[in-house]
Amino acid sequence: MKEKYYLVREDILPEAVLKTMRVKELLASGDTRTINEAVEKIGLSRSAFYKYKDGIHPLNRLEKDRIITVSFDLDHRSGILSHVLGLMAEYGGNVLTIHQSIPLQGRANVVLSVETTRLTEDLDTMVEAMQNVAGVRHIHIIGQG
Repeated sequence: MKEKYYLVREDILPEAVLKTMRVKELLASGDTRTINEAVEKIGLSRSAFYKYKDGIHPLNRLEKDRIITVSFDLDHRSGILSHVLGLMAEYGGNVLTIHQSIPLQGRANVVLSVETTRLTEDLDTMVEAMQNVAGVRHIHIIGQG
């Protein structure tokens, strides 16, 4: 079954869901060290916390974790990958992983995982700029999350 998500105002959420979020905030901030300590402090049962903990996240957290996986086919020439990486940095992308194949027939495949939280332009603009780099033959976004 495909999960559905909704954007809901805080004041219409059930009290147990709101308290679950408060418990998660206490744990994340380090104000409490254990789930037992946090649920006692907030006044929530452990069972309610475990029921809702994976279903509620602050909106800014969901935006913060945006990662894309991009596949490139690059000509085997010095400086092309460096130029692509420089463009990503210029647009605010943060490269997390790089996987590069051995060049065959003058081309290499490179797969990058990139955090896109702080992009200064939209993703399409960054991809278009990288596509225009001499020696970049193919770009394909193979995953987003």
